[in-house]
Amino acid sequence: MYKTDVRREKVSKAKRIVIKVGTSTITHENGRFNLTNMENLCRSIANLMNQGKEVILVSSGAIGVGVGKLRLPEKPRLIRDKQAVAAVGQSELMNMYSRILNDYNHIVAQILLTKDDIDEAVSRENVSNTFEALLEKQILPIVNENDTVSTREIYHNGTFGDNDMLSAMVAVLTGADLLIILSDIDGLYDSDPRSNHKASLIDHVAEITDEIEQLAGGAGTVRGTGGMRSKILAARIANVAGINAVIANGSKPHSIDYILEQKAVGTLFSSKYT
Repeated sequence: MYKTDVRREKVSKAKRIVIKVGTSTITHENGRFNLTNMENLCRSIANLMNQGKEVILVSSGAIGVGVGKLRLPEKPRLIRDKQAVAAVGQSELMNMYSRILNDYNHIVAQILLTKDDIDEAVSRENVSNTFEALLEKQILPIVNENDTVSTREIYHNGTFGDNDMLSAMVAVLTGADLLIILSDIDGLYDSDPRSNHKASLIDHVAEITDEIEQLAGGAGTVRGTGGMRSKILAARIANVAGINAVIANGSKPHSIDYILEQKAVGTLFSSKYT
């Protein structure tokens, strides 16, 4: 059982929480939904909302789910095909979130963003107002990058790089108290646990130094785009803005619940500005 960590007291008191979940958490290798993980995720989110907390979900998975829905043998290579698959997958993704959360009497809303939407002053204010209106109405905003128009090859649209960075920017934009990044790994280790079975999980990071950044490796699974490095960079953005961040395993039941209960789950990146 996880032990209570007094350093996480501020985390447990968070009122507005941004949760980011990756493709590898909500889908299987073939792109079909991992219903167990999605049910656990949605149940935890509903429970937080029932407590009066404000939650924003940043969810990857549009292309992965599209691959599964269309029963494709692999992710498309051409940009136009990826965009088409993302359009199919995004509707499936929202439909699944809506169906599950409806069982807990909660309503979801879709927000698709490009980096320009946040960088440009007028659109940023419009996006911020939309978030506030939804949260006031106790509706769960579900955010994803607009994959049908925002790609690495279309530079004028701008990209976040991956949804780790998007989640950090959303947390800053909305004035969140806490950013939770759910991954396929338990948190930040002192060495690569895939090659070193003696690697130890780092429970708490008081400051993201160059040494901490060097502990991050490359990208994660083939289904996702972000690795530990992007998650640490996202945590840094959040910390600078006074937002605490936690990286934890999204496939373990109750990870979100335990984080809010001051349990030593994942790696906590504390902001010195809180």
